[in-house]
Amino acid sequence: MRLILFDLDTPKRRNFYPIALSRPIWEMRVGMSSLAEKMIKKLGATDVAYFLPAYLAATYKARASGAKVNDKAALAGDDLLLLSGRLKAAGITVAKTGPSEVGTAEDGEILYARINKADIGKVSGATIEQFLASAAKAIGTVKSATPAWDYTWDLILANPHQITDDFKELGRSGIEGTIEEPSGLRGSKKDVFVGKGAVIHPMAVIDAAEGPVYLDEGVEVHPFSRIEGPCYIGKNSILLGAKCREGNSVGPMCRLGGEIEESIIQGYSNKYHDGFLGHAYVGEWVNLGALTTNSDLKNDYSSVSVMLDGKKGTDTGSTKVGSLIGDHTKTSIGTLLNTGSYVGAMCLIMATGKPLPKYVPSFSWFLEGVVTKGFGRNKLFDTAKIAMSRRKQTFDQNQLDLYNHIFELTKPERMEAVKKGRKVMLGK
Repeated sequence: MRLILFDLDTPKRRNFYPIALSRPIWEMRVGMSSLAEKMIKKLGATDVAYFLPAYLAATYKARASGAKVNDKAALAGDDLLLLSGRLKAAGITVAKTGPSEVGTAEDGEILYARINKADIGKVSGATIEQFLASAAKAIGTVKSATPAWDYTWDLILANPHQITDDFKELGRSGIEGTIEEPSGLRGSKKDVFVGKGAVIHPMAVIDAAEGPVYLDEGVEVHPFSRIEGPCYIGKNSILLGAKCREGNSVGPMCRLGGEIEESIIQGYSNKYHDGFLGHAYVGEWVNLGALTTNSDLKNDYSSVSVMLDGKKGTDTGSTKVGSLIGDHTKTSIGTLLNTGSYVGAMCLIMATGKPLPKYVPSFSWFLEGVVTKGFGRNKLFDTAKIAMSRRKQTFDQNQLDLYNHIFELTKPERMEAVKKGRKVMLGK
């Protein structure tokens, strides 16, 4: 059986912006791993291919170490199990073998397709969208209750429980790295794992009383840091006296200080200084300046809404949602992010002493309290090159092509915000 993960360019995909602007949905994190890693592990798949929007293909293929990406040949020659990248791995019940079938949600969205090798000849299509539509027509559909993630904040809100489940499933505990004395450990040692090469400095506290703590290989924890479980800290990340509250998942190569609570950080991002980050999802190559703080609770304790398109809010159904911050965004010292803020990719934010608007489109230069074009995208690209070189990564031609596409993709919302900003600056 060949597993095919697909991420179709549909309106539902926009529910995962700004994080999914620069990656397939299945690369997003929850708990201790990505959505793709969870599905692959659940199914025990060894032969995996991927289909995603064309503009993401080159950068994803470079990261996926030669995997089959948007390769039509992967849709032939074997039994196929095609899964939407939004599916929750724990809820996947579709069998790997059996009669061919196509499972759809109540609204008709295709969630999965199992196609036997003998039936592949009945299906055709030049694109993955056409292939799935052809399969639905040739094989027929069945209603499926397979659960799927609907919004980025669903991942944030599920994260604490998912860390606990992942830790239990992995079944690893113990100290393979170094914990220097004096040290502080609360809770059971069975709920703590410290990976090879990880170093916990003196005067740091690991609190596993309310959930497990997993510190991956190469993690460094500086003095006066406190890590409360459930928590996952990814490879080679550093905690610099951080108050790491419960429910955090941090990807690789991050530098974190201040207070962080129930947040997901994709990787390669910095929150080096004091400031609060709560119930947030932060992309890669983000730098949050000193005292950057987001609100994650409204004063009236009502449900938080998030503006995904810059026009109308979407009710999250939760009283606790902080900020969604896209890749390569930078904030100045003292930046204040409103409850349920959306800050796009490649933004440069200058603080005003007041909370930011709840929606800041990608490639915005937020200056003097308004969205502007600033010094343009090329200056932002120059900054990205410098930031990535500091982690021995390269902003190459594929990255340049990707972000030029995102620039055009997000142009309508940005230009509307820029026009409003000009009117404000002219006093109209």
